[in-house]
Amino acid sequence: MTNFPVQQIRADFPILAEKIRNKPLVYLDNAASCQKPNAVIDAISNFYRHDYANIHRGVHTLSVRATDKFEAAREKVKTFINAVSSKEIIFVRGATEAVNLVAQTYGKANIQAGDEIIITAMEHHSNIVPWQMLCEQTGAVLRVAPMNVQGELLYPEFEALLNDKTRLVAVVHMSNALGTINPVEKIIAAAHAKNIPVLLDGAQSIPHMAVDVQALDCDFYVFSGHKLYGPSGIGVLYGKQALLEAMPPYQGGGDMIRTVTFEKSTYAGLPHKFEAGTPNIADVVGLGAAIDYLNNFGMNAIADYEAELLAYATAQAEQIKGLKIIGTAAEKGGILSFTLERIHPHDIGTMLDSLGIAIRAGHHCAMPVMDFYQIPATARASFAMYNTMEEVDVLMGGIKGLIEAFG
Repeated sequence: MTNFPVQQIRADFPILAEKIRNKPLVYLDNAASCQKPNAVIDAISNFYRHDYANIHRGVHTLSVRATDKFEAAREKVKTFINAVSSKEIIFVRGATEAVNLVAQTYGKANIQAGDEIIITAMEHHSNIVPWQMLCEQTGAVLRVAPMNVQGELLYPEFEALLNDKTRLVAVVHMSNALGTINPVEKIIAAAHAKNIPVLLDGAQSIPHMAVDVQALDCDFYVFSGHKLYGPSGIGVLYGKQALLEAMPPYQGGGDMIRTVTFEKSTYAGLPHKFEAGTPNIADVVGLGAAIDYLNNFGMNAIADYEAELLAYATAQAEQIKGLKIIGTAAEKGGILSFTLERIHPHDIGTMLDSLGIAIRAGHHCAMPVMDFYQIPATARASFAMYNTMEEVDVLMGGIKGLIEAFG
C-alpha cells in the first residue's frame, strides 16, 4: 500500500459525508463525473461574492480582477498539460464541444469527399457522432480500427488503415466503458510518419494520469472540467498553435473579433478567436482551483493509488461466481465494468443504490462497445483518488448480496 493521504482528501469533499438511504455514500460513478473539493466550491463562491464582472474589455477594477483570474486559470491549464503557449488553450463547454469544434473548423477546411478519418471501436459517442456528421457533410469516409475481446486496440489493424487518404486520426486516450489505456504514443508516431494529425479524447485520462501534450506530440487534446474535480459546463481544447491559427472560427459574436463593419469582420488572435461571447467565467476559475488542488498531491501519486484500488477490486471481482468483467486490457485505468448472470445492469444499479452505493448502469455513451460484446449494458464502478479499499469491500459485499437475493 502506498502512503497516499486518502482520508485527508476525503475530508476535502463535503458530499462524501452524505447518507444515502441511511447508508454512508459510496460514490463509484467517477467516470461519469467526479465530486468537487471545498477548494473548487469556495473558489467559485468567492469569485461570485468578490470578483465577478465581465472580462477582457472592462477597465474598472472588478473587470480587471475577473480577467486576471480567468487568464490565470488558462495559464494553469497550459502548465498542467505542458502546452507550449497559453494561446493553445481554448475554453469550451466540455470535451464534446471541443471535438465538434475541431470537426467543424479543421475538418471542414481540410477534409473532402473520399478522404478518410480513423477512430477506434471503443470510442465514446462524442468521438464518433461529430465525425459521422462531418462525413455526411463532406463525403469523407469513417474508418474504425478494431479491438479484441479484452478491449485492446488491434494495433497492426489500426496501422494498416493509415493510407494516403487518411486526413485525421481521432482516438480515445482512456476508454470510459472499458478502462483501456490506448498506446497513444505509438498511434501518434505512426500517424505523423504519414503527416496525419491526431486528436486525443482525454476526458477519462486527464483525472487519472499525468498528461504532457508536448511529449505525446498530439495535435489536439480535449477534456472536460467536471471529470477533473472541477465544475461542469467547462472544458478545454488544446491545439498546436499553427493548426489553430490556420483554422476558421467556430462561432461568431463578441470577443472573437478584431474589427466589425457591415461589409466585413476580422477576427481576434488566439485563443480568443474560438471563444465567442461571454464565457463561463466563474467555472474557468473553478477549473483552475481544481488543478491547483490536484497539484498538491501529484498526478503520478494519484495514478499509483488508483492502480492499487483497481487491482484490489479486480482481484475480488474475479472471485465472484457469475460476475464477468467487461474490459480486461493489460493497460487499464480505474474502471471496473461488469455483468452478472440473470441480473440486468439497471437492476444492479438500483439495488446497489439501496445500499448507498452509486455506480453507473447502461451503455455509457458507447453503444458500439456494447454491440461488440453482444450485451445491452454493463454495470460500471469507476474509481477516483478519494475512494478507499473499504468502499471496494462494501461494493463487493453488495454484489454478493444481490447474487444471493436472485438465487
